[in-house]
Amino acid sequence: MRANLRIIVVTGPRGGDGSLELRLQSKGYQVVTLANPAGVMGFIYSDPPDVVIIDLTAPDGTLLGIIRSLKDDFFFSTIPVIGMLPEQGAEGFDWEEYPLDDFVTVPLSYRDLFTRITLSLRRLRRVFDNNPLTRLPGNTSIQRAIEHAVGKPMGVCYVDINHFKQYNDVYGFAHGDEVLRMVARIIANAVKEAGEGFAGHIGGDDFVFIVPLDQAEAVSERIIANFTAVVSELFNEEEKLRGFYVAHDRKGNEEQVPLMGVAISIVPMDSPKIGHYAKVAEVAAELKKLAKKSRTSCYVIDRRK
Repeated sequence: MRANLRIIVVTGPRGGDGSLELRLQSKGYQVVTLANPAGVMGFIYSDPPDVVIIDLTAPDGTLLGIIRSLKDDFFFSTIPVIGMLPEQGAEGFDWEEYPLDDFVTVPLSYRDLFTRITLSLRRLRRVFDNNPLTRLPGNTSIQRAIEHAVGKPMGVCYVDINHFKQYNDVYGFAHGDEVLRMVARIIANAVKEAGEGFAGHIGGDDFVFIVPLDQAEAVSERIIANFTAVVSELFNEEEKLRGFYVAHDRKGNEEQVPLMGVAISIVPMDSPKIGHYAKVAEVAAELKKLAKKSRTSCYVIDRRK
């Protein structure tokens, strides 16, 4: 288990004496303590932690609402939430209504807390197939979500990053990983704004999202606009003016690589020809070839009947 885990401690309006934060930091954890429950979800949206520890010794509706908000969100539901409960509180706690992943009792046994943190994360790796880099659901969840959408007025949308491999080769894996995390957040946020949907990470630079069909094009346009705005910061002014950067192929030959873009393939799931998961992937592959012909970001929707 890596030591530099990022942990949010939610203390509630009563605050705390700082001892919990110090003990966690002594183990090498990066810790942020939040005493204002109203700002917790905004903080998590902007910088998701690895673990949330929440003080429920005097729970109120806002604190309990944080647990529900996290567990109802496809992107953040996998973050382990550990509750701190009074010794007698665990027996009467409503585990169904407020689904904690684990709990410790107060007064704290720090050895017990450190063990619960470790076990929560190991349990997460066993149970979920989420991509460890982007935190988005992986292939098992993706297949399940697509199969659930078959025959419904939903759009299954595949996202591919154009020229990502060359960028990864030229600028390095660390920069490439940042691009993947950035795209994951852009997609997840766009799906959330649609009010209903799913987002997953197939692997590498391939992603998928599912939204109501009547919103698929608008969500795709939002993703393209946000990606275009952010990706421009990855290149210098000369490269942006030229519209390409210089790289070398495997034989050492110089080549002009266009700036990164996204290609989105939208497959309507209420089409009579879409009867199973494999057919969705087949149609998406056809659309992807068309989308990737463009030198700029674009989406292609299957309008065939």
